[in-house]
Parts: sequence; C-alpha cells; structure tokens
Amino acid sequence: MKGNGMNGNGKKDNPSLGESYFKAVKSFSKALPMLIGVVLLIGLFNAFITKEMIASVFTGNTLGDTFVGALIGSLTAGNPITSYIIGGELLDEGVSLFAVTSFMVAWVTVGTIQLPAEAAILGKRFAVIRNALSFIFAILVSILTVAIMGVIQ
Repeated sequence: MKGNGMNGNGKKDNPSLGESYFKAVKSFSKALPMLIGVVLLIGLFNAFITKEMIASVFTGNTLGDTFVGALIGSLTAGNPITSYIIGGELLDEGVSLFAVTSFMVAWVTVGTIQLPAEAAILGKRFAVIRNALSFIFAILVSILTVAIMGVIQ
C-alpha cells in the first residue's frame, strides 16, 4: 500500500503529513509577498475612488446600472463589511437596488485587481473562468434579489 500515504496498518504515515505541511508552508511563503501587494493595491485604489465618484456613473437605466455596478465592483474589490457601508451610501445617493446589489456581489466575489496573484497561485485558466462566472452571477444574483424583494414587500 505504498504511495497512498497509509502504512500497512491502515494509518497515515507521519512523514507524509509532515511533507504536506512543509509544502503548504513553502507555497504560502512564496505567495505571501504577492498577497501583501494585492492588499496594499486594493487599499490604495479604495482610498482614491470615492463613493461619490462611483455614484456619478449610474444613469437610472436598470439593466445598464446593473452591469455598471457589477463592472465597478469587479474593478474595485474589497471585503463584505465595506461593501455594506458603500452600498448603503449608494442607496442614499439614489442609486438603484439592482446596481447596488450587483456592485456588492461583484465587489466581494470578482477580483480583477488580484487576478494576477490568483492566476499565479491557482492557475490562469481557473482564475479567468472563476472571475468571469462570478461577474455573470453577480448580475443574475442582483436581478433575482431585487425580484424576490419585490415579491416580499
């Protein structure tokens, strides 16, 4: 039963576990500088792009605003807590719920800024497909969320 990480008694070999741990630490240490760079880049971008600038690009067209919301969320990227604050401010500025919802979903799930790091760590094909699907689903989730909210109210 060699090669499967098990010894003859059906228990895991400790060297196999140790090797896995070492490989994980090594992989993380290689990715850490890139991840720190991504976090710093997102912080800089968020500092220069204000919520007023974002609100000014919405026109009132439901489908267009939904797409623009997803696009802006994809380009800016951030964490969920921040998206709630920005989403509330955008709603206060009169931006449609479609646009705000697509923005918030894309903000958290699509990562254009971190795409190079994600591609380097997880593979280019995976990163591109994941981000493209996340963008499409941000739009679909927005439409479904607003439709469900309309039924509930």
